[in-house]
Amino acid sequence: MVTESYTASMTSKVGPKGQVVIPKAMRDRLGLRPGDEVTFELEGRTVKVQPATSGAPLYGRLRDHDLVGMLEADRRDEPR
Repeated sequence: MVTESYTASMTSKVGPKGQVVIPKAMRDRLGLRPGDEVTFELEGRTVKVQPATSGAPLYGRLRDHDLVGMLEADRRDEPR
């Protein structure tokens, strides 16, 4: 069993590409798996990392837009 004090504060180094590893105990508590998305939020000098919440489904989001007309207009306006 993981205790709160163990996962409350851990140290990790920032790699050359700005990457850090979320400690396994914290990933497990958050249910994070490889490929999951996380969000970053800056609060003063603190970076808050949390699992990304899924937004509204994408299906049907653009149904009120004339995408074909927009693409045709864009194609007409391209320099030849």
